Amino acid sequence: MHNFKPFLRVAATTMIGTGMFALTGLAHAQIQPVTVEEPHPVDETQWGLGLGVGMEHSPYRGITKRFSALPLVMYESRNIHFFGNTLDYKLPSYGDAFTFTLRAKYDFGGGYKASESANLQGMENRNGSLWGGATATWDNRFAKLSLEWLTAGSTKGSTVTLGAEHGFVMSRRFKLTPHISATWMNSNYVDYYYGVKANEVAVDRPAYIGQSTSNIEGGLRAEYALTPKQLILMDVTDLHRGSGIKNSPLVDKSSSAGFRIGYLHKF
Repeated sequence: MHNFKPFLRVAATTMIGTGMFALTGLAHAQIQPVTVEEPHPVDETQWGLGLGVGMEHSPYRGITKRFSALPLVMYESRNIHFFGNTLDYKLPSYGDAFTFTLRAKYDFGGGYKASESANLQGMENRNGSLWGGATATWDNRFAKLSLEWLTAGSTKGSTVTLGAEHGFVMSRRFKLTPHISATWMNSNYVDYYYGVKANEVAVDRPAYIGQSTSNIEGGLRAEYALTPKQLILMDVTDLHRGSGIKNSPLVDKSSSAGFRIGYLHKF
């Protein structure tokens, strides 16, 4: 239970912070269009194609920024939701407010290659992983609260994420959504991506065994409808890492900013 205490603290901060900004926007609470990034009920199958690009500051020494590009494929049916790198199987919901899914997600950006930085020479490559788990969402008039549990067999890592967001409809075409989340990672996860094994020790790189820790991330997502079938998605985030990651000799950034933008055409 001791390892969960940091997660519980940031989770409480998440809940309080979301409540504050949600209360300031109750006038908008009754008109929230569906977000294509999230599973939602549909009467018929929906498709979408597009492209997303992103930039983030890497936590690893010697690696400053990382750029990525990902084809965006959206598929929505009564039972299946697929968007980007996430596949959800929808479970029976409880009323209109509570929804549940089984989730599979591939983490393209996780880890590193030793060739990316002189500071990583002698390290074994750490690869992205396929994650599986479940989600639960409570959508109420104040905020949308979500809980996600994921695990990856290749790393034996597990994560638990508590998120909260509230959408503000600015116009018929434009929506802004502040969001915040707290993620707890077990020691296997932290050790795989940020640990230093005995055979990887160097003069300026001592051995390090990762410990469970918690990250907290806040951001602002924007959605703009060019036409009823064309959508621009933007997301600006700021991530603050827990001590289990910050203390790693591989890491020289305790926080990092990220930016993503995408275009989606729905059919």
